[in-house]
Amino acid sequence: MAETDPDGAKCILAVDLGTSGCKAALVSARGRVLHWHFCPVETILLSNGGAEQAPDAWWRAFLEASRAVLNHADLSRGQVVAICCSTQGEGTVPVDASGNALMNAILWMDSRGAEALKSITRGRVNVLGYHPWRLARWVYLTGGIPSATGKDPAAHMLYIRQQHPDIYRATHKFLNVLDYMNLRLTGRFVATHDSILTSWVTDNRDPNNIHYSEALLRACGIDCGKFPELVRCTDVLGPLREDVAEALGLPSSVQVVAGAIDNTAAAVGSGAVRDGEAHLYIGTSSWLAAHVPFKKTDPFSSIASVPCAVPGRYLMMAMQTTAGGNLTFLRDKILYHKDELLAEEREQDVYKIMDKIAARTPAGSRGVLYAPWIYGERSPVEDQHVRAALFNLSLENSREDIIRSVLEGVALNTRWMLGPAERFLRHRLDAINIVGGGAMSDVWCQIFADVLNRTVRQVKDPIQANVRGAAFIAANGLGLLAFNEIPGCIEYRQSYEPRAEHRILYDRLFRELTTFYKRTKSIYRSMNRQG
Repeated sequence: MAETDPDGAKCILAVDLGTSGCKAALVSARGRVLHWHFCPVETILLSNGGAEQAPDAWWRAFLEASRAVLNHADLSRGQVVAICCSTQGEGTVPVDASGNALMNAILWMDSRGAEALKSITRGRVNVLGYHPWRLARWVYLTGGIPSATGKDPAAHMLYIRQQHPDIYRATHKFLNVLDYMNLRLTGRFVATHDSILTSWVTDNRDPNNIHYSEALLRACGIDCGKFPELVRCTDVLGPLREDVAEALGLPSSVQVVAGAIDNTAAAVGSGAVRDGEAHLYIGTSSWLAAHVPFKKTDPFSSIASVPCAVPGRYLMMAMQTTAGGNLTFLRDKILYHKDELLAEEREQDVYKIMDKIAARTPAGSRGVLYAPWIYGERSPVEDQHVRAALFNLSLENSREDIIRSVLEGVALNTRWMLGPAERFLRHRLDAINIVGGGAMSDVWCQIFADVLNRTVRQVKDPIQANVRGAAFIAANGLGLLAFNEIPGCIEYRQSYEPRAEHRILYDRLFRELTTFYKRTKSIYRSMNRQG
């Protein structure tokens, strides 16, 4: 249902293009979501580790969602002053000089470039699988290193060069997902400081002067002319293209602000913008993040502080490859898999039913433990071979225990990230803001508080963190809002305190999960490596 805007006449059309689809929302300059609409986008999973989406499908979903929200909103379209996107990160789209996509986008889940990446990462002597000098240079200049999993644009581009040479030759620019949307909105070939990060070709030592490194460009294996111009997240790229404005019924005066990839936008939308304040995002994937005034890298836990939207600051990131995606797998492939065992179509919100079941199931899931590595893992261990496991099942267990164990398994893995993250920050995180679709579950929020042994603050309307963040970024770019005003714009639905009666239980389950990984990682490597 649409709301009127109590914050004034100006609002932003904020876009959240995630892996599951595209959300468009009208958001006031102070972060009040007035109306929103979502359109799904299909993901194509390939047997060889590939994961793709059609860029035209993103654009169609954007147009459909934007028209729906504009048609139902209780305000004049003349009140829309800007469009700003937040998108999934680490995707790669090769486009020609006219801006046409030359193939499907290669997504952040795609590992096909792992072998091609070795051409720029390895040498006769290797440390952690990297040539030591190259490793040191990447860490020193960028703050990180290309992921050996092949899931970065650095690997995607090399894969295209190696496996699709005709497409590579025709490529004018390689764009991330955000960059592609900005191209369609403005006609400009640009990349933001955060979207370009995992191409691993920028010098990020000064957060106010991020630029391409000539040394990294020479060593990346990609023609330097195929990289786009760099801009800040808050930069105004210019007016909306006339044909897009006409298609949406918006004035040609609407400005496009560069925006950010999902983790950057969520960090702003969570309200945790002051130094050292953390947020936990629970979506298809998840991450624990905090803004910091320093550049630092922990390669052993895959944690680094990287470019972000807040001027003069970096964003510490620890990323879990699959969080809520485990629940989607449980729903679609186990509980409601469409085979002969499913007699009827589901009509209700299955996630709410899962919550009800999990709430009545004892903490610890009657001994069932779930390892949530269903698509490999990135932090605190980077392991493309590891997979999910459900273990310690007995005849006394039921699917109720399995459902709760999935929620607990994601929380336990998050606790595994928490230790290195706090060491990185050099202080304990007494309270963590939680956002994303998973944060809509009261049961899951309480599980996170119990497992992490930290206060968990559930941001109001947590699923809107990305569009809220995009709107804050746009408002800042237009001079309507300062970043230090953002915490005062955030409301909390509830705060969850850890329950002492579960401390011993969850401490033990945490030890069991980490021990399970250490004892089985060689088996996973043997079973899942290519070739």
